[in-house]
Amino acid sequence: MAKIAFILLCHKDPEAIIRQAEMLTAAGDYMSIHFDARAKAEHFNQIKTALADNPNVTFAKKRIKCGWGEWSLVQASLYAVEAAVDQFPRATHFYMLSGDCMAIKSARYTHEFLDDNDVDYIESFDYFESDWIKTGMKEERLIYRHYFNERTQPKRFYATFNLQKKLGLTRQIPSDIQVQIGSQWWCLRRRTIEWILDFTRKRRDVMRFFRSTWIPDETFFQTLVRHLIPENEIRTRTLTFLMFTDYGMPVTFYNDHYDLLLGQDYLFARKISGEALELKKRLGALYADGDAQFQISNEGRNLFKFLTGRGRIGRRFASRFWETESTLGRERELMIVICKKWHVAKRLLERIRQVTNVPAIEYLFNEDSTVLPDLGGIQASVEKRTRHRRALMRMLFDYYETDRLIVCMDPGEIDLLQDFCGDRSVTKLLEVQCEFTDHYLIGHARRVGLAGEQTPKETLERLLPTIRSDMNFESDRIRDEEFENHIILRESDSRERQEDLLTQFLDISPEKAQEISSDEHLFAD
Repeated sequence: MAKIAFILLCHKDPEAIIRQAEMLTAAGDYMSIHFDARAKAEHFNQIKTALADNPNVTFAKKRIKCGWGEWSLVQASLYAVEAAVDQFPRATHFYMLSGDCMAIKSARYTHEFLDDNDVDYIESFDYFESDWIKTGMKEERLIYRHYFNERTQPKRFYATFNLQKKLGLTRQIPSDIQVQIGSQWWCLRRRTIEWILDFTRKRRDVMRFFRSTWIPDETFFQTLVRHLIPENEIRTRTLTFLMFTDYGMPVTFYNDHYDLLLGQDYLFARKISGEALELKKRLGALYADGDAQFQISNEGRNLFKFLTGRGRIGRRFASRFWETESTLGRERELMIVICKKWHVAKRLLERIRQVTNVPAIEYLFNEDSTVLPDLGGIQASVEKRTRHRRALMRMLFDYYETDRLIVCMDPGEIDLLQDFCGDRSVTKLLEVQCEFTDHYLIGHARRVGLAGEQTPKETLERLLPTIRSDMNFESDRIRDEEFENHIILRESDSRERQEDLLTQFLDISPEKAQEISSDEHLFAD
């Protein structure tokens, strides 16, 4: 009978990972875990302690920091696979999972399915001939070298890309391989995995090539399986059910999707909402049910397309992104930097980006020019962003694959602050109060059209008290709301005080806070 070694890549929610490992290994299967080195050390220790006595669980021998689109995701997978091969000699199949995946069939059904089908399951379509990539880079992912992450280091990513393009520094794809592309959620037989590991040791040229491609988790295993395994032993599909919205975002499943998921011709599903506790409980019980029967209808994608295509917002199977009452998620943390001097907040965010790995976005509700990823048009204008504020924020959390996000807002956006602070997510405010000289206020009046270059000095002197009063009024309104987790950092505060407040707001070490606040020109006009 099939014995599965689950390869789990994860970076959050240690309690859910522990439950997932216990559920899957209780049926006699195995699990090899790579927990992102960027995540909190205490979370990793919690997982190791809880699973220490489980002989069917092992851990990647080396933990690395992972980033979306980077080689690090493939390397983390290889580390976990190597540990599983060494630790579990009886494993017949290796199944890639994430912490958001859950079984939607019983263990008995899963084992019988794999026993009856002696093949590898992996999406693998010809990279150049297929239409798997809809928009953005295609050939450029391969023929140029990518050393920086587009999401966390966009300036360096595009600077090195454009320089290579300008100088014509292209490279050849290894001549004997045909690059394939597909989903990273695969299930491979032991012989295939062993051949892949042997290939990685012998073909250093291919390894060097893939290490500097962009998004190699969609091409590496897909290419090697096609290169090593006869075509009649490959099924070009994934056994993990997942869907995407028209905006390229993965569909999240909730409590009311239980019947839908069971009817799909798949063994697992992704992504299960962290708040769908009832769904997780029912699916966990189902996996252990040896008598469960399944009626496969496989209508999930067509049903989703039908309902969302007609704009239906309802309880069963409907898109959650556009519901006005939708929450960002209890497990997520939104950090808002509030500052009237936008250049000060932007400098602060740049320092935070340099010191931490938390995605930080500038005045997205105030400036059309704010750099945002393509989210299907919802990000196109300030008006759209504001109208669909929670949907936009959820999509940004999903795009950056993070539970922590920093944004900047003007103090005048009291409605937005009220909305986000009323959400079930953790919302923290850092109000940066700057000193306003008369010279700065005059410049502000000219920038917003209250005064011009020819405005008489006497008029400006009468105008300045009113402008200063308006700015103080915005700050007072925020304070009167008595928002929870509202921190005020003043320009006049001592350096030590500012470091303490940054430590509290960002939940970082004092050393990192000191590094952020070391910019002597932070408040300069």
